[in-house]
Amino acid sequence: MRTSRLQLLAAAGVTVASLALTACQDGTGTRDEGASASQPVASTPSDASSQAPEESASGSGGNGSTANGSTGSGGDTAGSGESGSGSKGSSAGKGSAPGGSDDAPATFNPCNGSNTSVSAAPVSRPVNHMLITVKNTGSKNCDLTYYPVLRFDEMQWVPQPVEESKPQAVVTLAPGESAYAGVLLSAADGSGSGGATGKKLTVGFQGRTPNSDGGPAAIPSLPAAGVYYDSSLTVTYWQSSADDALTY
Repeated sequence: MRTSRLQLLAAAGVTVASLALTACQDGTGTRDEGASASQPVASTPSDASSQAPEESASGSGGNGSTANGSTGSGGDTAGSGESGSGSKGSSAGKGSAPGGSDDAPATFNPCNGSNTSVSAAPVSRPVNHMLITVKNTGSKNCDLTYYPVLRFDEMQWVPQPVEESKPQAVVTLAPGESAYAGVLLSAADGSGSGGATGKKLTVGFQGRTPNSDGGPAAIPSLPAAGVYYDSSLTVTYWQSSADDALTY
Protein backbone atom coordinates (compact mmCIF):
# COMPACT_ATOMS: atom_id res chain seq x y z
CA MET A 1 0.00 0.00 0.00
CA ARG A 2 2.77 2.40 0.88
CA THR A 3 4.50 1.59 -2.31
CA SER A 4 1.39 2.30 -4.38
CA ARG A 5 0.85 5.62 -2.54
CA LEU A 6 4.40 6.65 -3.18
CA GLN A 7 3.96 5.72 -6.78
CA LEU A 8 0.74 7.73 -6.93
CA LEU A 9 2.46 10.76 -5.32
CA ALA A 10 5.36 10.46 -7.69
CA ALA A 11 2.97 10.28 -10.61
CA ALA A 12 1.11 13.31 -9.32
CA GLY A 13 4.38 15.21 -8.99
CA VAL A 14 5.25 14.37 -12.57
CA THR A 15 1.83 15.52 -13.66
CA VAL A 16 2.20 18.88 -11.85
CA ALA A 17 5.65 19.38 -13.30
CA SER A 18 4.30 18.62 -16.77
CA LEU A 19 1.48 21.11 -16.29
CA ALA A 20 3.95 23.76 -15.11
CA LEU A 21 6.15 23.12 -18.07
CA THR A 22 3.17 23.28 -20.37
CA ALA A 23 2.07 26.51 -18.76
CA CYS A 24 5.47 28.05 -19.40
CA GLN A 25 5.14 27.17 -23.06
CA ASP A 26 1.54 28.28 -23.59
CA GLY A 27 0.22 31.72 -24.56
CA THR A 28 0.05 32.83 -20.94
CA GLY A 29 3.79 32.65 -20.64
CA THR A 30 4.06 34.42 -23.93
CA ARG A 31 1.72 37.13 -22.67
CA ASP A 32 3.98 37.57 -19.69
CA GLU A 33 6.90 38.05 -22.04
CA GLY A 34 4.72 40.25 -24.15
CA ALA A 35 3.96 42.33 -21.09
CA SER A 36 7.64 42.74 -20.43
CA ALA A 37 8.07 43.45 -24.10
CA SER A 38 5.30 45.98 -23.79
CA GLN A 39 7.51 48.02 -21.49
CA PRO A 40 8.84 49.99 -24.47
CA VAL A 41 5.21 50.74 -25.22
CA ALA A 42 4.98 51.83 -21.64
CA SER A 43 7.84 54.11 -22.60
CA THR A 44 5.16 56.61 -23.58
CA PRO A 45 5.69 58.28 -20.23
CA SER A 46 9.36 58.32 -21.12
CA ASP A 47 8.25 59.81 -24.42
CA ALA A 48 6.27 62.26 -22.39
CA SER A 49 9.34 62.86 -20.34
CA SER A 50 11.22 63.32 -23.57
CA GLN A 51 8.57 65.87 -24.37
CA ALA A 52 9.15 67.43 -20.99
CA PRO A 53 11.90 69.64 -22.39
CA GLU A 54 9.41 70.74 -25.03
CA GLU A 55 6.92 71.34 -22.29
CA SER A 56 9.59 73.14 -20.33
CA ALA A 57 10.45 74.89 -23.55
CA SER A 58 6.83 75.85 -23.86
CA GLY A 59 7.05 76.57 -20.19
CA SER A 60 10.05 78.70 -20.94
CA GLY A 61 7.87 79.86 -23.76
CA GLY A 62 5.50 80.80 -21.00
CA ASN A 63 8.47 82.35 -19.38
CA GLY A 64 9.12 83.61 -22.87
CA SER A 65 5.77 85.30 -22.68
CA THR A 66 7.05 86.71 -19.45
CA ALA A 67 10.21 87.36 -21.35
CA ASN A 68 7.98 88.94 -23.92
CA GLY A 69 6.63 90.91 -21.07
CA SER A 70 10.22 91.60 -20.21
CA THR A 71 10.72 92.32 -23.84
CA GLY A 72 7.79 94.59 -23.53
CA SER A 73 9.50 96.26 -20.64
CA GLY A 74 12.59 95.97 -22.76
CA GLY A 75 10.53 97.74 -25.36
CA ASP A 76 9.82 100.32 -22.69
CA THR A 77 13.50 100.41 -22.10
CA ALA A 78 13.91 100.70 -25.82
CA GLY A 79 11.34 103.41 -25.67
CA SER A 80 13.33 105.09 -22.97
CA GLY A 81 16.31 104.35 -25.14
CA GLU A 82 14.51 106.16 -27.89
CA SER A 83 13.88 109.01 -25.57
CA GLY A 84 17.54 108.70 -24.69
CA SER A 85 18.33 108.88 -28.35
CA GLY A 86 15.99 111.81 -28.45
CA SER A 87 18.07 113.43 -25.76
CA LYS A 88 21.09 112.55 -27.80
CA GLY A 89 19.36 114.17 -30.67
CA SER A 90 18.93 117.24 -28.54
CA SER A 91 22.57 116.97 -27.63
CA ALA A 92 23.25 116.73 -31.32
CA GLY A 93 21.16 119.81 -31.64
CA LYS A 94 23.44 121.42 -29.12
CA GLY A 95 26.26 119.95 -31.10
CA SER A 96 24.97 121.95 -34.02
CA ALA A 97 26.40 124.99 -32.27
CA PRO A 98 29.91 123.68 -32.83
CA GLY A 99 28.68 122.82 -36.30
CA GLY A 100 27.79 126.47 -36.62
CA SER A 101 31.27 127.37 -35.47
CA ASP A 102 32.53 124.95 -38.10
CA ASP A 103 30.66 127.17 -40.54
CA ALA A 104 32.58 130.16 -39.19
CA PRO A 105 35.25 130.01 -41.92
CA ALA A 106 32.50 130.55 -44.48
CA THR A 107 31.36 133.69 -42.66
CA PHE A 108 34.88 134.83 -41.76
CA ASN A 109 35.56 138.14 -43.48
CA PRO A 110 39.10 139.47 -43.04
CA CYS A 111 39.82 143.15 -42.85
CA ASN A 112 42.41 144.14 -45.46
CA GLY A 113 43.36 146.82 -47.90
CA SER A 114 40.21 146.28 -49.97
CA ASN A 115 37.62 147.05 -47.31
CA THR A 116 39.44 149.41 -44.93
CA SER A 117 41.31 152.68 -44.84
CA VAL A 118 44.68 152.55 -43.08
CA SER A 119 46.75 155.34 -41.58
CA ALA A 120 50.12 155.34 -39.80
CA ALA A 121 51.27 158.30 -37.71
CA PRO A 122 54.11 158.77 -35.21
CA VAL A 123 52.93 159.86 -31.75
CA SER A 124 54.61 162.03 -29.14
CA ARG A 125 53.80 159.70 -26.27
CA PRO A 126 55.17 157.22 -25.70
CA VAL A 127 58.38 158.20 -27.42
CA ASN A 128 59.52 156.46 -30.58
CA HIS A 129 56.07 155.01 -31.18
CA MET A 130 53.72 155.03 -34.13
CA LEU A 131 49.99 154.28 -34.21
CA ILE A 132 48.39 152.32 -37.03
CA THR A 133 44.66 152.87 -37.45
CA VAL A 134 42.38 150.62 -39.55
CA LYS A 135 38.80 151.73 -40.28
CA ASN A 136 36.19 149.44 -41.79
CA THR A 137 34.94 151.17 -44.95
CA GLY A 138 32.93 148.17 -46.16
CA SER A 139 29.25 147.35 -45.79
CA LYS A 140 29.65 144.38 -43.46
CA ASN A 141 31.71 143.33 -40.47
CA CYS A 142 35.34 142.36 -40.97
CA ASP A 143 37.84 140.58 -38.69
CA LEU A 144 41.36 141.60 -37.74
CA THR A 145 43.42 138.56 -36.79
CA TYR A 146 46.75 138.47 -34.99
CA TYR A 147 48.91 141.52 -35.76
CA PRO A 148 49.87 143.61 -38.80
CA VAL A 149 52.82 142.44 -40.86
CA LEU A 150 54.99 145.53 -41.35
CA ARG A 151 57.58 146.23 -43.99
CA PHE A 152 59.48 149.46 -44.47
CA ASP A 153 60.74 149.92 -48.02
CA GLU A 154 62.62 146.74 -49.04
CA MET A 155 63.17 145.50 -45.51
CA GLN A 156 64.14 141.82 -45.47
CA TRP A 157 62.93 140.94 -41.98
CA VAL A 158 59.55 140.95 -40.26
CA PRO A 159 59.04 142.86 -36.99
CA GLN A 160 57.98 140.54 -34.17
CA PRO A 161 54.76 141.01 -32.16
CA VAL A 162 54.54 141.98 -28.50
CA GLU A 163 53.07 138.76 -27.08
CA GLU A 164 51.80 140.50 -23.95
CA SER A 165 49.45 142.49 -26.17
CA LYS A 166 47.59 139.43 -27.49
CA PRO A 167 43.83 140.01 -26.99
CA GLN A 168 41.34 137.44 -25.71
CA ALA A 169 39.43 137.34 -28.99
CA VAL A 170 39.62 138.38 -32.62
CA VAL A 171 38.87 142.07 -33.13
CA THR A 172 35.74 142.44 -35.27
CA LEU A 173 34.90 145.78 -36.85
CA ALA A 174 31.41 146.81 -37.82
CA PRO A 175 31.17 149.22 -40.75
CA GLY A 176 32.66 152.57 -39.70
CA GLU A 177 34.49 151.18 -36.66
CA SER A 178 38.27 151.33 -36.15
CA ALA A 179 40.99 149.19 -34.58
CA TYR A 180 44.60 149.96 -33.74
CA ALA A 181 48.12 148.59 -33.46
CA GLY A 182 51.03 150.23 -31.70
CA VAL A 183 54.54 150.21 -33.19
CA LEU A 184 57.75 150.63 -31.22
CA LEU A 185 60.04 152.16 -33.83
CA SER A 186 63.36 152.25 -31.97
CA ALA A 187 64.85 151.78 -28.53
CA ALA A 188 64.61 154.92 -26.38
CA ASP A 189 68.09 154.30 -24.94
CA GLY A 190 69.69 153.91 -28.36
CA SER A 191 70.48 150.22 -27.81
CA GLY A 192 68.96 149.21 -31.15
CA SER A 193 71.13 148.57 -34.17
CA GLY A 194 70.79 148.86 -37.93
CA GLY A 195 68.88 152.13 -37.82
CA ALA A 196 67.29 153.34 -41.04
CA THR A 197 64.69 155.82 -42.24
CA GLY A 198 61.68 154.30 -43.88
CA LYS A 199 59.96 156.19 -46.69
CA LYS A 200 57.32 153.62 -47.53
CA LEU A 201 55.34 151.33 -45.20
CA THR A 202 53.41 148.27 -46.29
CA VAL A 203 50.84 146.90 -43.82
CA GLY A 204 49.99 143.25 -44.43
CA PHE A 205 46.96 141.41 -43.01
CA GLN A 206 46.77 137.85 -41.79
CA GLY A 207 44.00 135.35 -42.43
CA ARG A 208 42.30 132.87 -40.15
CA THR A 209 45.51 131.01 -39.38
CA PRO A 210 48.85 132.56 -38.35
CA ASN A 211 50.98 133.88 -41.20
CA SER A 212 48.28 133.14 -43.76
CA ASP A 213 47.31 135.64 -46.44
CA GLY A 214 44.47 137.88 -45.30
CA GLY A 215 44.04 139.69 -48.58
CA PRO A 216 45.41 142.86 -50.17
CA ALA A 217 47.93 144.88 -48.14
CA ALA A 218 47.62 148.58 -47.46
CA ILE A 219 50.20 151.31 -48.03
CA PRO A 220 49.47 154.23 -45.70
CA SER A 221 51.15 157.60 -46.16
CA LEU A 222 54.20 158.45 -44.04
CA PRO A 223 55.58 161.84 -43.08
CA ALA A 224 57.65 163.41 -45.86
CA ALA A 225 60.80 163.06 -43.77
CA GLY A 226 60.15 159.40 -43.32
CA VAL A 227 60.15 157.33 -40.12
CA TYR A 228 63.26 156.21 -38.29
CA TYR A 229 63.40 152.64 -37.01
CA ASP A 230 66.04 150.16 -35.79
CA SER A 231 66.33 146.53 -34.73
CA SER A 232 64.00 147.20 -31.76
CA LEU A 233 61.06 147.49 -34.16
CA THR A 234 58.07 145.59 -32.75
CA VAL A 235 54.29 145.75 -33.20
CA THR A 236 51.29 144.93 -31.01
CA TYR A 237 48.37 142.67 -31.83
CA TRP A 238 45.29 144.44 -33.12
CA GLN A 239 43.48 146.29 -30.32
CA SER A 240 40.02 147.77 -29.97
CA SER A 241 41.35 151.01 -28.49
CA ALA A 242 44.26 153.32 -29.28
CA ASP A 243 45.20 153.54 -25.61
CA ASP A 244 45.64 149.76 -25.40
CA ALA A 245 47.69 149.79 -28.58
CA LEU A 246 50.10 152.41 -27.18
CA THR A 247 50.49 150.74 -23.79
CA TYR A 248 53.35 148.50 -24.93
